[in-house]
Amino acid sequence: MNINGAEINIPKSWQNESLLRFLRDNLGLTGTKYGCGKGICGACTVHIDGNAVRACVTPINAVGDAHVTTIEGLATQASLHPVQEAWIELNVPQCGYCQPGQIMTAAAFLATNANPTEEEVTHAMNGNLCRCGTYPRIKAGVLRAAEIAGEEHE
Repeated sequence: MNINGAEINIPKSWQNESLLRFLRDNLGLTGTKYGCGKGICGACTVHIDGNAVRACVTPINAVGDAHVTTIEGLATQASLHPVQEAWIELNVPQCGYCQPGQIMTAAAFLATNANPTEEEVTHAMNGNLCRCGTYPRIKAGVLRAAEIAGEEHE
């Protein structure tokens, strides 16, 4: 499996474990959070081949040789991802626990919709829960990230 650009051999003993547990317990990639453990809250969202996936309910044996990206692998050495830039610019997080999942969901969404409407953002982000209620700031962050990405491509 490829995780954040590195080829990782998965021990047989881990094949039936969740991707979340492997990332956190075996690789020390703790940016991906354990929330509900049922794939409902979105705190554990990672990308598998660019698609937002809940790592807590994804068994390692279902990932195969796909490319997994965690919050730790979203930025490049040269720059932050536009979503990360927007989150910092707009001071989106409050407690921050859900934010890695929010950011990963937003990044996958913007990869398929570069110029979303407010309604499309709301719909795309609906599956991620925030106990602090920063939904207006999250929506603004996604919209700002789309602007930043558009500016980078001009």
